[in-house]
Amino acid sequence: MTRIAARVPDPPVRRLTITLYGYAFLSDLVLLYPVYALLFADTGLSVGQISSLFVIWSAAGILFEVPSGAWADAVSRRLLLRLAPLVTAAAYALWVVVPSYPAFAVGFLLWGAGGALVSGALEALVWTELDRLGAVGRFPRVLGRARTAGVLGVLVSGVLAGPVLAAGGYPAVGVASVLACLLAAAVAACFPEHRPPSTAPAVAGERDPEAPSGVDADDPGWWDTLCAGVAQVRAHPPVRATVLLVAVVAADWGALDEYTPLLALDTGVGAQVVPLLLLLLWAGVTTGGLLAPAGERLSGLGYAALLVVVAGALAGGALIAHPAGFVLLAVAFGAAQLATVLADARLQARITGSSRATVTSLAGMATDVLIIVTYIGYGLVATAAGNAVAFAVAAGPYLIVALVLVARRRRRTASAGARGGSAAVGARGPK
Repeated sequence: MTRIAARVPDPPVRRLTITLYGYAFLSDLVLLYPVYALLFADTGLSVGQISSLFVIWSAAGILFEVPSGAWADAVSRRLLLRLAPLVTAAAYALWVVVPSYPAFAVGFLLWGAGGALVSGALEALVWTELDRLGAVGRFPRVLGRARTAGVLGVLVSGVLAGPVLAAGGYPAVGVASVLACLLAAAVAACFPEHRPPSTAPAVAGERDPEAPSGVDADDPGWWDTLCAGVAQVRAHPPVRATVLLVAVVAADWGALDEYTPLLALDTGVGAQVVPLLLLLLWAGVTTGGLLAPAGERLSGLGYAALLVVVAGALAGGALIAHPAGFVLLAVAFGAAQLATVLADARLQARITGSSRATVTSLAGMATDVLIIVTYIGYGLVATAAGNAVAFAVAAGPYLIVALVLVARRRRRTASAGARGGSAAVGARGPK
């Protein structure tokens, strides 16, 4: 009877998920994605200047990530999700209106800020709403499908970018990208947001009538929220460990994605074949996101095995040095996407209190830091030994994390066995 009474009709969940999938799709339906490097080169930028722009982009993510997460906990998360596409739209408009290195640099700062506004707020809002609706168990599959919707947006962008560029040049591509962002902002207005009285945004001068007597219903300020999120990560080892897990799992393959065109060229194919090999990788990523419901059933050892698959397929697919190796790389990217979704879901399940977006943003900041480290390490290894070896070396962290998870599982099992043995001896009593 309790279970039946606790069930919530599906329409509210459907509204949330449809809004989420539409928002994810439109946020990545950016026709500048496949051609912005060409825009930079056609403007006259050198490879060094383009690389410096990528560093600015990553640094912007690190700079804005945690403050924006705390802001999402202190004010309306839906507001930030509406604001983020507008910020990135300003970046794209700036690029095509005044194409120059300073404009590109400012644009990457804006793009980094827009991404930071989303990263903490989105998952926190979706988790909170599903929890309110009694459907929080659906979070991994919902998140996996949202990631897949984003991948589909990228794929559609790749298909449309060429014809639009041929028809109207970079201005047309920029206008289409800005339009997609404006549509994403409009869709964000459809997100439901019902937060508990203790964490919902307060209206100045008002007190929530549903707040318990004697409890101040005013929200903690931005700084208090930020401190609470940092304190939760520092004081709770399970949360801290999961933040690190999210960072390692997401950063490695996220950074390697930038180098897959170079790896494809090293297999001997022509430039016209490279997009087809990359399409194979994105098909793997899409499959990985859709497998999230099945991944929910993985045990700790099963998750460790999944990371071993990522490491083996990454290294093997790269070292084959043949286009067929991209089949293995597709498996690796799909497994990595699944592992990332499951790690994100595990993090949301372990966060408590009102600083959910802040803690999520801390994981995002750690991911950005590790991405920069991966960029640097990849550059050093690839310069010395080539792209294939660099991919194989970059697979190492997945294997290390898998071994750590297995070792921790064995320690917990041994500790539980020792406690059980002591209890049995105590129950028998002295002879």
